[in-house]
Amino acid sequence: MLKKLSIIAFAALSLSAGGAMAAGGAGHIHDVDFSFEGPFGKFDQNQLQRGLQVYTEVCSACHGMRYVPLRTLADEGGPHLPEDQVRAYAAQFDIYDPELDDDRPRKPTDYFPESGLESAPDLSLMAKARAGFHGPYGTGINQLVKGMGGPEYIASILTGYTGEEKEEAGTTFYENTAFPGGWIAMAPPLYGEDVEYADGHSNSLHHEAEDVSAFLMWAAEPKMMARKQAGLTGVLFLVVLSTLLYLTNKKLWAPVKGKKLDL
Repeated sequence: MLKKLSIIAFAALSLSAGGAMAAGGAGHIHDVDFSFEGPFGKFDQNQLQRGLQVYTEVCSACHGMRYVPLRTLADEGGPHLPEDQVRAYAAQFDIYDPELDDDRPRKPTDYFPESGLESAPDLSLMAKARAGFHGPYGTGINQLVKGMGGPEYIASILTGYTGEEKEEAGTTFYENTAFPGGWIAMAPPLYGEDVEYADGHSNSLHHEAEDVSAFLMWAAEPKMMARKQAGLTGVLFLVVLSTLLYLTNKKLWAPVKGKKLDL
């Protein structure tokens, strides 16, 4: 089924779309107001759970996340699933155990499965491996304002299909406004209403794309919230320390300043 095809076959598709690259430049990446952006942003737990559902029901048929431990699904700042749900989720996937010389259900201490297709790249770090925003003129200023844009790149790819397609050298290409060159060899993996959300949230195409993009951002940066909190604490500590040092300096030099020196 088309919606079971790979989400972002970046590595293979960059090669297969080489002929189309000459016809177009960089794709159009639209900015998305994700909740985790900015120094005070944080992941939306409900959105991460919805993104996990999209990944599980659509993406995992081809793509894996072999660098992400299943136990992190229960961590605060992430999907934060109950422990029993994490165990049940992990048990859906089998893994070969050399001690048993046989397959067994995965445990929370195991990792997500690897990609099911050789040409399907692993999605563990995909949201950090792609930069959606550059320029202007290669300066990278947009990245300072909008961030690297990895999640936006993924969401734009998933929603960038126009419905046009063509065949070259026996390969079918699909027009995509976000993919560099304008044509991509991956059929649309999402159409909207591909999954039924348990929380009743809208499952339109752009919502599904944004949800799975946010989930992949969490997979690439599971400790983002902890790092932001540590950074904020460090900044506050430096502000307090600088203020105390300034007041101490003023007090120490107050009796000396303003006095005339006897020469």
